[in-house]
Amino acid sequence: MNLNIALLPGDGIGPEIVGEAVKVLDAVAKKYGHEFKYEKALVGASAIDATGDPYPAETHAICERNDAVLFGAIGDPKYDNNPNAPVRPEQGLLRMRKSLGLFANLRPLAVFDSLAHRSPLKTEIVKGADFLCVRELTGGMYFGRPQGRSEDGNTAYDTCVYTREEIERILDLAFNLARGRRKKLTVVDKANVIATSRLWRQIAKEMGPKYPDVELEFMFVDNAAMQIIQRPTYFDVIVTENLFGDILTDEASVISGSLGMLPSASVGAKVALFEPIHGSYPQAAGKNIANPMATILSAAMLLEHLGLNKEGKAIREAVNKAIEKGVVTEDLANKGEKTYSTTEVGDFVAAAV
Repeated sequence: MNLNIALLPGDGIGPEIVGEAVKVLDAVAKKYGHEFKYEKALVGASAIDATGDPYPAETHAICERNDAVLFGAIGDPKYDNNPNAPVRPEQGLLRMRKSLGLFANLRPLAVFDSLAHRSPLKTEIVKGADFLCVRELTGGMYFGRPQGRSEDGNTAYDTCVYTREEIERILDLAFNLARGRRKKLTVVDKANVIATSRLWRQIAKEMGPKYPDVELEFMFVDNAAMQIIQRPTYFDVIVTENLFGDILTDEASVISGSLGMLPSASVGAKVALFEPIHGSYPQAAGKNIANPMATILSAAMLLEHLGLNKEGKAIREAVNKAIEKGVVTEDLANKGEKTYSTTEVGDFVAAAV
């Protein structure tokens, strides 16, 4: 198979971790007789520095004409530490999601047995945890209008807006994903307080009978935040709105013991995008110490999304082998054990493929 993949390394450690994922993809292509072609584009702070725009028109065109997008990270201290910056890297990410129709973010949380002891939670609590968070990406407070601050600087306001169409499409996706897993769907909302949450709950109840094989339940977001920590093995598929999903997926990511292990996908009407969930980690940029595993696993999700399931499985098995052999970066190494560089981990996983 011939695949065209847009590469958006972004900022901070982005270029390093994307480089290792490409190395692994090339190993897959060689082993299975595929041809993967790559096209790089600017996004985030690097794009602002070069063009003044965090998501240039050229980048959007490159994303649209490729089969999938592999994305690194965005963010730079010079923008993070300047609340008055008129143009910010994150604006590019939001615009990219909206422009590409990426309405759903999929974040799988699966704890590797060999890493369960790394979790801040007790091993017996996290072992066996395996659930999927489905976050709505293009609606809610992040995109609601009006939005702004008063001229005197003493008042700020955001609006949270959802339409039936936006809710139905994300719920339909979540129901079908649950069908392919353990057939349990948890809708997380705040329906006792928030009007948009009540609409979410109403529509989910209307849609439930169309999926009789899926167990449907509802959970308030504050309770869900607690249950994810107390009983992570309880969940199968969680679906929720944009703001709640942003918070809950970051909370859930801690369970695995390292942000550097968790991939994600953003899917919708057009080309899909795959990225690690961690940020740009500017303190580690250029030091060859960042964990590339999440980006490599994001590449596995990319292949599986395009129907190359055995190739994706080969990457997952290679990552697991690296962990079992202790070929890991400093965030995963046990005290006193040898640590490996970003490139060394990438080399091992590529060779293991």
